[in-house]
Amino acid sequence: MDKIIISDLRVDTIIGTLPEERKELQTLIIDIELYLPLFKPGKSDDLFDSVDYWQIESQIVKMGEGSKFFLIERFAEEVAAICLEDEKLVHVKVEVAKPGALKHSVRAAVCIERTQGSIEV
Repeated sequence: MDKIIISDLRVDTIIGTLPEERKELQTLIIDIELYLPLFKPGKSDDLFDSVDYWQIESQIVKMGEGSKFFLIERFAEEVAAICLEDEKLVHVKVEVAKPGALKHSVRAAVCIERTQGSIEV
C-alpha cells in the first residue's frame, strides 16, 4: 500500500500524569504514515484525489495546543481520529514520542495503527 509520511511534527502541549508535568508545555514529536492508493493523484496531479497533509498537520497542532491529556496513548488516538476523518485513507500509523519522559532514555513513545472504520467513539 502506498503512503504519505508526516515526520517529526512537533506539538507543544500539556501532557503527563505528574503534577509538575501539568504546569508547563512539553513538546511531543509525532510521526504519521497515511496509507492510501496514490496511483490516481500520481496521474491526475490533483490534490482532490489525494490527502491534504497540510490540513491534517494544522488540525493536529490545533488539537494538541488545546489539549490537556494525561497519556500519550490518548494523544495518539486523537491524532489517528483526525487523520481518518479523510475517507480516502485506508489505514494510519501514528507514533507519539515524549522526549525526556524517562531518566535514562532519550524518549518514551507509543505507536498505534488504525484502519478506516476502526475508531471507537
